[in-house]
Amino acid sequence: MSNVVETVKQVVKPILEKQSFSLFDVEFVKENKSWYLRVYIDKKGGVTIDDCVLVSDELGEKLDEMDPDPIPQQYFLEVSSPGAERPLRNDDELLQAVDEYVHVSLYQNLNGQKTYEGYLRAVDKDSLTLQNDQWGKQDTVIIPKKLVAKSRLAIKF
Repeated sequence: MSNVVETVKQVVKPILEKQSFSLFDVEFVKENKSWYLRVYIDKKGGVTIDDCVLVSDELGEKLDEMDPDPIPQQYFLEVSSPGAERPLRNDDELLQAVDEYVHVSLYQNLNGQKTYEGYLRAVDKDSLTLQNDQWGKQDTVIIPKKLVAKSRLAIKF
């Protein structure tokens, strides 16, 4: 399956570069009896349905033209955004999310809390700095990265 994912990444990259999109992820998974090739794309300001259709059409054509077929079994091609509350999986994604509203889950309590939501103000080698005016006296918290279980973008209500 990793060969399929790597092949699709190589095929989709020029399509995305031409449109100023970025590749968030590719997965090729079997669910029940069907295979799904999912390509998650992103761009500054967000992805529209028309963006997904554009990439899906062009990627589908490129994959169909390839000989030998890199995906011999039947599959459904899905192109979508990673979502408004996408995970922040590594330092590069965290750095891109500086000044964005985020949700951070911890392995253990920090200052009596296991989750924080706020504006990500800084990311360094060892920690994240979040700011929020709803934490009472403490409007900024520095979270050691070793305590971070998961982080993602969040929607502020």
